[in-house]
Amino acid sequence: MGAGAGGPDRLARMRTRRVTDLVHFDDDAARTDVLHETDRLFAQVICLQGTQGMGPVSDAAADGLVVVLAGEISAQVDKARARMRQWDSLVVPAGEPLSVRNASPEPAVVLLVLAPPPA
Repeated sequence: MGAGAGGPDRLARMRTRRVTDLVHFDDDAARTDVLHETDRLFAQVICLQGTQGMGPVSDAAADGLVVVLAGEISAQVDKARARMRQWDSLVVPAGEPLSVRNASPEPAVVLLVLAPPPA
């Protein structure tokens, strides 16, 4: 993205969202809400509490980026595992299965970005 790309009209069409508006927890299961979606990008917020988790999920055509926004999670990509804390990130190569699980008594919030978006 170069400086001035698209001019002032493009900035007027810019959509912003506050991530915290999507931070909600459900007692029964992990909660997911779409943050942004375009033809080339998909981003969702995942809210986990207790022992909740999500996955495994995978997309053969999309790389993923996982960022922990709050709390701690256990992430598994294929057979590799990592414990992640706030502000930690990892890349999930296309086709690899991803699972995330809350890893502390406190709730966790995760940002998952896929490019390109799932079909």
